[in-house]
Amino acid sequence: MAELEGLEFGKSDFVLLDEVTMEEFLANLKLRFEKGRIYTYIGEVVVSVNPYRGTELYGRDVIEQYRGRELYERPPHLYAVADAAYKAMKRRAKDTCIVISGESGAGKTEASKYIMQYIAAITNPSQRAEVERVKDVLLKSNCVLEAFGNAKTSRNDNSSRFGKYMDINFDFKGDPTGGHIHNYLLEKSRILQQQPGERNFHSFYQLLLGASDTLLNSLRLTRDAAAYRYTQESAGTSSMNNDKSNYKAVADAMQVIGFSPEEVDSVHRILATILHLGNVHFVMPGEAVEVEDMALVSHVATLTATEPEKLLQALLYRTVAAGGGEVIAKGHSATEASYARDACAKAIYERLFCWIVGRINAVIEVQNYDPRLHGKNTVIGVLDIYGFEIFDRNSFEQFCINYCNEKLQQLFIELILRQEQDEYQREGIKWQHIEYFNNQIIVDLVEQPHKGIISLLDEACLTAGTVTDALFLNSMDSRLGRHPHYTSRKLCPTDKTLEFGRDFRIRHYAGDVTYSVEGFIDKNKDTLFQDFKRLLYNSADPVVRAMWLDGEASITEVTKRPLTAATFFKNSIVALVENLASKEPYYVRCIKPNDHKSPMDFDEERCRHQVAYLGLLENVRVRRAGFASRQPYGRFLLRYKMTCEYTWPNHLMATDQEATQALVDQHGLQGEVAYGRSKLFIRTPRTLVALEKQRAQLVPIIVLLLQKAWRGALARRRCRQLRAIYTIMDHYRRHKVRAYLRELCRRFQGVRTMPDYGRSVTWPPPPAVLARFQDHSQQLFRRWRARQIVKNIPPSDMAQIKAKVAAMGALHGLRPDWGCQRSWARDYLSSEVENPTLALQFARRVQALRDKVHFGFVLFSCHVRKINRCNKSRDRAILLTDQHLYKLEPRKQYRVMRSLPLSTVTGVSVTNRQDQLVVFHTCSHNDLVVCFHKMQPAGDNRVGELVGVLADHCKATRRELEVRVSDCIQISLRGKKRLVAVQTRPDAAVPDFGKSRNGFVLYWPQS
Repeated sequence: MAELEGLEFGKSDFVLLDEVTMEEFLANLKLRFEKGRIYTYIGEVVVSVNPYRGTELYGRDVIEQYRGRELYERPPHLYAVADAAYKAMKRRAKDTCIVISGESGAGKTEASKYIMQYIAAITNPSQRAEVERVKDVLLKSNCVLEAFGNAKTSRNDNSSRFGKYMDINFDFKGDPTGGHIHNYLLEKSRILQQQPGERNFHSFYQLLLGASDTLLNSLRLTRDAAAYRYTQESAGTSSMNNDKSNYKAVADAMQVIGFSPEEVDSVHRILATILHLGNVHFVMPGEAVEVEDMALVSHVATLTATEPEKLLQALLYRTVAAGGGEVIAKGHSATEASYARDACAKAIYERLFCWIVGRINAVIEVQNYDPRLHGKNTVIGVLDIYGFEIFDRNSFEQFCINYCNEKLQQLFIELILRQEQDEYQREGIKWQHIEYFNNQIIVDLVEQPHKGIISLLDEACLTAGTVTDALFLNSMDSRLGRHPHYTSRKLCPTDKTLEFGRDFRIRHYAGDVTYSVEGFIDKNKDTLFQDFKRLLYNSADPVVRAMWLDGEASITEVTKRPLTAATFFKNSIVALVENLASKEPYYVRCIKPNDHKSPMDFDEERCRHQVAYLGLLENVRVRRAGFASRQPYGRFLLRYKMTCEYTWPNHLMATDQEATQALVDQHGLQGEVAYGRSKLFIRTPRTLVALEKQRAQLVPIIVLLLQKAWRGALARRRCRQLRAIYTIMDHYRRHKVRAYLRELCRRFQGVRTMPDYGRSVTWPPPPAVLARFQDHSQQLFRRWRARQIVKNIPPSDMAQIKAKVAAMGALHGLRPDWGCQRSWARDYLSSEVENPTLALQFARRVQALRDKVHFGFVLFSCHVRKINRCNKSRDRAILLTDQHLYKLEPRKQYRVMRSLPLSTVTGVSVTNRQDQLVVFHTCSHNDLVVCFHKMQPAGDNRVGELVGVLADHCKATRRELEVRVSDCIQISLRGKKRLVAVQTRPDAAVPDFGKSRNGFVLYWPQS
């Protein structure tokens, strides 16, 4: 029983139905279809309903869910059957086969594709190149065979018009090594005529719509399908197939398979030959028949690489060997010529299709295989064959197809019964006789030698003289009139659904089918005159020649009558059935839910008919006969052990069988089961349903218990992990801290004796927890180092050091050169070196000012060049004391020109260059703009010294001083805003001010 599906999706196995009736079967099938469950089991048989829409049931992820699993472990699926067949082949070295059946449009071709894809996906894990090549050819062969063997019908846009059986060979490791394809009963009559709404084979439309203009011109073709008699009836029929893109896909597939470019060109020429041949018309202007358009004969001769004269002779005449070397040439009538032309067209396409199949087989055939070296060669067969067909008008093709299904149904029931009987014997359960309908009587009606319909048809075809279809019907009426499964209007005059002299009816296992005998004789004879065989055998095209090897016979040789179409098909089907019977079979039964390809509609009557002719109810009855379900003891316990106190959570008995018996006894089901050697056999589905209900009641409780236990275990494990993590983190952090401190002590151990007191020592990177510690430590270290340095400085130099420190802090590194490397004298005008002639006068002026205002000391003095609001520049001197800033006139004994209390000086601005421009900003908005000059030495830099001593003094007196560094300084003269810039001039000997557009400019000599 398939697991992992709830009861809301219905029964996943039809064997578990409460009652085996058509109504119950259809109700379960409809429920699962509406819920999106398109697959259902009947034991190991998969029933597949075409969903007519894309689903997420396929792909690599789904393949992995089914790989290596048992059928009952996952919901019903094609992959489960494919995996079961593959495992049986690989584990037991037993040949297996998968039989896919159903009517046109039920999804057989798609099912075979998915099975092939699954087998390809799970094999060759070592990626051997040869195995990959075989897999690619096997997958690509579907594309090519669909193009040449499929067509759009009223029921299906991609209907297979042939039966296909593919053998896939595997080596002892389970990897595909080759394969072989058999094809059955290609519907070649479709070449000549299609029903309304249907099309010819895809290959014609793909060539016309997908080939290049150059290729079509070389084939003398146009893109209009209506221009050719064999395709004009379906030229306006829409198709879901994208013929243009499919043409490219087929061309790529043929290249992968190994078709040479010359072979592909030959295939195109043969398709063009058939299209042109259909347009050849015959007229009889006199007694002899003639071709209406000789250009077409020339085109066909060119495409087939034959001589035009011989082609014309084959079209208009028939050559008959009379024996004794005598040859008779008999001219055709227009009707006979048309018949011969159509027979030739059908034969050409049929042989083209068989040649393509043979060409693929040559590529995928197992090469150089020696069982002694490579181990046993095993096979998986995949049969994709037409299902039972009942149309409004059923002819020879439907008769053959339905006969094939009778044979397969007979094999199906026999193999199912054999499997059941073998299992009962293996398990030691007494076998019970199962009543079922044996369709051997219908098979005999068709194939029995000398008495069956095929024998009577062959007898009619061999009879000399004119034999009509009506005479064949009379022969069947007289010879088969008493058969319970045969009737006709002559045998049953009251049945007006049968046309007198035309119809007969066979009561098949799937239902009554009325056949029209019209065309039975011609289709069975399948006459093709020897002239065409000889003509095409003598073609210069090696591909065409290879298709017509039977044309090698001499023109005078009396040829043996070939097998009729029905006999040839019967022999093929008998061989197929024998082949399938030798393998372990797996079945896929495909059902078409409606005729208008709707993903929502479930036509019960339509499905009822298919369920009947597929024999699905018969299958369920056989599977349920005696015991509806059987499960290995281990799996039964695994599923139901929670319903018994002796088996939950695990039993302590000697064997699983004893534990199973204890479980059954506790539920009082002793009379409903039987014990096999390895399996428990359950008689009715009700028993299983009762166990399922009890299990369903207990599962939520068990789930809660397991969730509680599992969540507790997870929480405890998480707690232990966190404790361990925190312990490790704690020890690691301690280790990092200790390692850091040890390294810190090692590096700074001798800094007291270093000349730079450890300035060159690199600090080790700290752990995150000590980042702030290192910041504080570095700050302490810098203070200690500064103290060590300061202790060695003489007291007389301390004022200069403080001023330089203040200057460095005030300038913020914005002025590269500010005179920090030299000694600062501060009071330069009192120095005889700087001011040799006027030093005495300056000293007297300073003493006079000290006596007047009682200032404490001189901070700075120097000669300057100043600019005033009248744009006039003059030489002056400045004196900076601890109380005032004085502007002095050197030529008048340093008379005070302007006095500014230091408390009114709010800031100082300097440039970021080497010039000596200084601007004193005042709170009265009347700034003092000066430039140092007449210095000794001449290039001395005193801006930093002025800024430093003034900043240090302001810091000592706790006043704010704003120091600005800019290449363009904004000033205020008597409230008016001006700009002062510096410009270097090569021709300037001394610095001087000039007028600019926005204020003033200082012209500084170029150094």
